[in-house]
Amino acid sequence: MSHRIHNFCAGPAVLPEAVLRQAQTDILDLEGTGIGVLEHSHRGKAFARVRDDAEAACRSLANIPDDYDVLFLQGGASHQFAMIPLNLLPDGATADFVVTGTWAKKAMKEAASIGAVHVAATGEDDSFHRLPDPESLRWSAGPAYAHVTTNNTIVGTEWAALPPTPEGVPLVADMSSDIFSRPLDISQFGLIYAGAQKNLGPSGIALIIIRKDLVERGRDTLPAILQYRTHAKANSLFNTPPTFGVYVMGKVFRWIEAEGGLKGMAERNGAKAQLLYDFLDASSFFRGTADPASRSLMNVCFRAPTESLEAEFIAEAARQGLDGLKGHRSVGGMRASIYNACSLESVQALVSALEAFETTHRGALAG
Repeated sequence: MSHRIHNFCAGPAVLPEAVLRQAQTDILDLEGTGIGVLEHSHRGKAFARVRDDAEAACRSLANIPDDYDVLFLQGGASHQFAMIPLNLLPDGATADFVVTGTWAKKAMKEAASIGAVHVAATGEDDSFHRLPDPESLRWSAGPAYAHVTTNNTIVGTEWAALPPTPEGVPLVADMSSDIFSRPLDISQFGLIYAGAQKNLGPSGIALIIIRKDLVERGRDTLPAILQYRTHAKANSLFNTPPTFGVYVMGKVFRWIEAEGGLKGMAERNGAKAQLLYDFLDASSFFRGTADPASRSLMNVCFRAPTESLEAEFIAEAARQGLDGLKGHRSVGGMRASIYNACSLESVQALVSALEAFETTHRGALAG
């Protein structure tokens, strides 16, 4: 009998238990083939069914229009930091960035090594704890694309509604940490990319949803493996793909469908986040760090009165079976990552632990 604890890790992160249990079976024997999913050829019929079902489930879940390609690529989101400008930023053009945290900065730095970049807005002066006012955004003249990071895992901020971008300019969105956590209008985007290891599956694979006209923008002189057209024409099978990652993502898509789809995920995630934020807002001991208007439903960042108390709480929580609560090394504090697969029961257990710790330590702190 396995022993599952409450997993609040930021990524690789918690996966649906039903998916993990199905994977246990399919690792040994996929669909009665006598060969496990890890062993099947990526060119064989068994894996073709896996890949095709993963794409079909993805398209159905997000109502992805026919003029978009769905790609499963290696390298995670960080590989896309380079691949996007290589394909979408021609010589002499500019890519615009809304800089809301570490990952947006990394994406912009990579693009700057390939072409010109422009900062439309940044929250760095406020340590990224507040998202820029959409009215403060200043776009360049005719950018090749506009880049937004929809959720910022390190500081716990998230765009509840996307900022307006220039008409006719493709919106490129890094949705690694809130992909499929709520309903999406795919037609708003030119390209969506997401590392799988937070809301979709294991690490090392990324989901790319890209409008077909953008697929063809990349220069023919790029190495074939760096061209989106290469992977679109080959159904993500130009080279050996991360087959297990594709398999798990397909199962996660089907799990989301069974849980009420993206609308169901939004309701589930809203309830979890509200429970935790309500506690933090009422507490005189713990405090949330993100501006209330910018708060993430995926990553809740918070502090205790002192760093030593934070370390003590993290250790006590671990003893109670609540793992992954240490904040990112660049900002410290604590962080609860409550992605799609994190249950309400896990958040309830966390709130109970916080309440008990506050009750025990409030008096000692005052003394």
